[in-house]
Amino acid sequence: MTEKTVFKRIIDGEIPADVVYEDDQCLAFRDIHPQAPTHVVLIPKKEIASLDDFSEADQALAGHLLLAAGKVAEALGVQQEGYRVVVNCGAGAGQEVMHVHFHILAGRPFRWPPG
Repeated sequence: MTEKTVFKRIIDGEIPADVVYEDDQCLAFRDIHPQAPTHVVLIPKKEIASLDDFSEADQALAGHLLLAAGKVAEALGVQQEGYRVVVNCGAGAGQEVMHVHFHILAGRPFRWPPG
């Protein structure tokens, strides 16, 4: 049996989180190691390891997550100033938790290219 990820444990209510948005398909909570004044992690409730693991059957969920990111930004009041949405895919890109997640960052200037 595979050990639950920290994100699955948050979904299951085993670990507390500062939730800022939730619906039937996803959950958004404040990052415990923020990289910006506003740093929220958005996760699907369905366990999907990385962006590469989305299937054709997950198209609606993928679109839902992008729409939810906008709802989170609106709820946090960061739409006007601007925000960044980041998805790390694989350990080489910095993905530490193997449960796909979107970082929503705001409250400071961002440069291009990132990283």
